[in-house]
Amino acid sequence: MQKKTSFIIAGNIVDLQNEKIFKGRVYVENGYIKSIVQDDAVTEEQTILPGLIDSHIHVESSMLIPSEFARLAVVHGTVATVSDPHEIANVLGIDGIKFMIQNGKKVPFKFYFGASACVPATPFETSGASLGEKELDYLLSLDEIKYLSEMMNFPGVINRVPSEIKKIEIANKYHKPVDGHAPGVKGEDARKYASAGVSTDHECFTMEEALEKIRFGMKIQIREGSAAKNFEALIGLMKDHADKVLFCSDDRHPNDLVAGHVNELIKRAIAKGYAPLKVLKSVVVNPIEHYKLDVGMLREGDPADMIVVDNLKSFNVKVTYIQGEKVAEDGRSLIDSVKEETPNKFLAQTISEKDIRVEDLGRKIKVIESYDGELITGIIEVSPKVEKGNVVSDVNSDILKMAVLNRYAKAKPAIAFIKNVGLKNGAFASSVAHDSHNIVAVGTSDKAITQAINAIVRSKGGAVVIRDGKEELLPLPVAGLMSNDDGYRVASRYEELDSMLHEMGATLRAPFMTLSFMALLVIPDLKLSDKGLFDGRTFSFTSLFA
Repeated sequence: MQKKTSFIIAGNIVDLQNEKIFKGRVYVENGYIKSIVQDDAVTEEQTILPGLIDSHIHVESSMLIPSEFARLAVVHGTVATVSDPHEIANVLGIDGIKFMIQNGKKVPFKFYFGASACVPATPFETSGASLGEKELDYLLSLDEIKYLSEMMNFPGVINRVPSEIKKIEIANKYHKPVDGHAPGVKGEDARKYASAGVSTDHECFTMEEALEKIRFGMKIQIREGSAAKNFEALIGLMKDHADKVLFCSDDRHPNDLVAGHVNELIKRAIAKGYAPLKVLKSVVVNPIEHYKLDVGMLREGDPADMIVVDNLKSFNVKVTYIQGEKVAEDGRSLIDSVKEETPNKFLAQTISEKDIRVEDLGRKIKVIESYDGELITGIIEVSPKVEKGNVVSDVNSDILKMAVLNRYAKAKPAIAFIKNVGLKNGAFASSVAHDSHNIVAVGTSDKAITQAINAIVRSKGGAVVIRDGKEELLPLPVAGLMSNDDGYRVASRYEELDSMLHEMGATLRAPFMTLSFMALLVIPDLKLSDKGLFDGRTFSFTSLFA
């Protein structure tokens, strides 16, 4: 049965181009807006506005394939995403990116993918694939690829390393924008980064940093994800720089996606007193114009990508349309699930407790200090807890052993210690570990950590909690990153695992998400790759012992 894409809808119409609201009717024909007619006699109190856009997200972090992500997102008024397939690219390369594109095309949703610029992100970790100049040139030549994804090697860009500048030149050749990733970069370094041709940044965590980058010509994506939350620090940009602001989630876990998406940021911004139409322009118009997206802005001739909300204060999404097709209504998704294959690359082998033993050297150890809601970490030095010559987790001091195991070949795990996880017993592990997606685990005992890692190895990808010796697993068979199951079931299972961790003492709001970033070497100060402990300040390996 063909979907109905011709209809008339009436209410308060939001005109973002002219920043006004008027009563009227929208006439939709064959998926496009045929006309918009002002009519003060309209009695419907609902408000009609363009659909919402997440300007930077890794769909893989929802643990859902694109078609399932779409099913959940449309309920919240999202009609499009600017998506960096960086996670699956690190595992499966070009084939992974093509998988995302093709799966996304199977549902009525507008996915706009980028060419992942840094695969692998650094040479200091093991990844499943590599994208060089030839591969990036091929990807950027495709119509489906809208931009060069985040330039994570910001030192390389700042210092004009030829290989990094060549990537930007390829994007320029195809007239496609370049996304940034430069946490904490300010001053002359920020100027050099922007002047190389980088146009956005979603990694700002202070107002000072964001204002400098705006001054140097960049746009700022205000991020509020499951782990990194910068909305409160940066929303003040809306006062004088709304035209330079976009909104994004970057990484959003499935249970959080069930709860809300970009719509929640709009509500919060409006509640803080920012003009609703300016906020909506930042969410809708700015990404469309920056990335040249084929998404409607509620104008005659545009695709009928629009949503109906009760009003602009409470902003409850009642209906979502994409290309004139009703895809969500009253909190219910109307998109059907798609049966999908499970491409993967997983060659890790099980380990034993002796593989994560750390011989005591009689010195202090360097510890990763995690901060809730931040991707950056600190470095502290502590006297370790030692049992029979083995440095072990110190639950009383909240300093836990952490391991990262190469998933692409047989190897010994790399070991570090982390503070502020809060776990009192057991362990947890995941094959989602940015950016190369090796296995990352943390726990209160060597036995539990080993069990957690081996559970992931046997399942060839997933998230697991070890509680009282029992394994609680969420399988992620697609590249070890995503499930091909119903998105709501995945979200429910993930919520169960998250609740277990909090019952076990975890103090982080999003333990799995935070853990997944503890292997992300391009964000300082101290992280752990499968090859060893890494100092992000010097961009080099460092010893565990001080």
